Amino acid sequence: MNSAQVEAKAFVSGAPLKMFIGGNWVPAGSGKTFEVRDPGEGSVLAKVSEGDEKEIDGAVKAARQAFHKSGWATMPANDRAVILHRLADLIDRNREILAQIESLDVGKPVAQPLGFDIPNSAATFRYYADLSVYMRRREPIAVSGFEARTVRFPYGVCGFIVPWNFPFLLLCWGIAPALAAGNTVVVKPAEDTPLSTLYFCKLAEEAGIPAGVINVVTGLGGGAGAALAKHPGVNRMTFTGSPEVGRLVAESCGRNLVPVKLELGGKGAAVLFDDIDVEAAADKLVGAITLNAGQVCCTASRWLVQEKIWDTFIGRASSTMQSLRIGYGGEADTGLGPVVSAKQQSRVLGYLEKGTKEGASFLLQGGKADVKGRENGFYVKPALLTGSPDNVCAREEIFGPVAYVMRFKDEQQAIELVNQSNYGLANSVWSGDLNRANRVAEAMVAGNSWINGHNLFAHGIAYGGCNLSGYGGGVLGPDTLIDYLRQQSVVRSLS
Repeated sequence: MNSAQVEAKAFVSGAPLKMFIGGNWVPAGSGKTFEVRDPGEGSVLAKVSEGDEKEIDGAVKAARQAFHKSGWATMPANDRAVILHRLADLIDRNREILAQIESLDVGKPVAQPLGFDIPNSAATFRYYADLSVYMRRREPIAVSGFEARTVRFPYGVCGFIVPWNFPFLLLCWGIAPALAAGNTVVVKPAEDTPLSTLYFCKLAEEAGIPAGVINVVTGLGGGAGAALAKHPGVNRMTFTGSPEVGRLVAESCGRNLVPVKLELGGKGAAVLFDDIDVEAAADKLVGAITLNAGQVCCTASRWLVQEKIWDTFIGRASSTMQSLRIGYGGEADTGLGPVVSAKQQSRVLGYLEKGTKEGASFLLQGGKADVKGRENGFYVKPALLTGSPDNVCAREEIFGPVAYVMRFKDEQQAIELVNQSNYGLANSVWSGDLNRANRVAEAMVAGNSWINGHNLFAHGIAYGGCNLSGYGGGVLGPDTLIDYLRQQSVVRSLS
């Protein structure tokens, strides 16, 4: 093992990992812990303190005190930016350790977090730190008879419930704008993947972020997660996860009249016209559906292929999928790692069974994958299905390396197939005719339409969803910083 692997293993396998509240590492008052399992082996990876309502209440109070007394909310934006840049530098400096922890915890090949998740997280802190410095928080309002202005202030305590598929990246996408705006945060990471979030707290300490500004309570969704969503001391709430749980979070926030941002699931489509480089597009879409074992909310899991290129596309996609080496995330030549848990493995396999019972057929057979020496890991073969657009596998989010492929004749039929979905996160259109590509991109109902590529992210371009995919604003854009600032008018009559 290299030094990063040694340090990552040492961090996760020590005594039960504690929570980070008010600048202190604390165990659960109940003494309870829960197990985090290695998806690649099925063995216990770590034991983590199981917080509940008591710890959530303590974390919210610590965040409230830090908001009012630490100086974080009132310091000049450039001073906060200096600290956030220092934190970004520490993320970069520890990227190999963080990537190892993320690979161990989620199961993804280590090259994925090392190449994207970790560096993008550092870049997110830098982007919002810089944006906060140049953003005008006081804007004059031109109205007759009054001297008036709008002033923006941080909300206060912001709650975050983070999912398990990209735990470090989505932690940083979420809290970076909130912190840059001057808020304090309470984070409840997913119980399946809390480890990189806890390591992040060490870096926050080292960066000099004041005690209580960042608080992390580990625990179960029905305990700590529910307690955070309903806590009356939270001023702004963000949840990333499934529509089913998102409804519950929104209901809890609604009772307290707390504004909530929901980043939910997706059933993205890729529309492929017959004037493209078929093999190149097939390779890119295979890369998208197998990234993180398909556990990506914005991935293209519905492939709409124009009739003329059907055979060529299916042949290339099938051979590319079959060439991927399924294996442990920590091994350098692994192309497809396990899904995150036994529960998720059962979910994916269950959808394959339900889909075929409803009439879908395999273009590429999926199922449980056996990996030598890792027999207890949660591995799934990539699969291609085809059939009716009404099939359960065409309608519902599977969250695994499974694509549902359908033919279309013309542009109008493709748009109709895309917009049959109740989701609205991200779609893509692939065509050599840019006029047509732009026309279709605007006609597809979603928060994001991509042209000749999928999973295209850049700081400064808002990423969010509509319909079942969420509401309340997105991430990555300049509007996200404003999302974490409340607006206040100051008015004086001139008469």
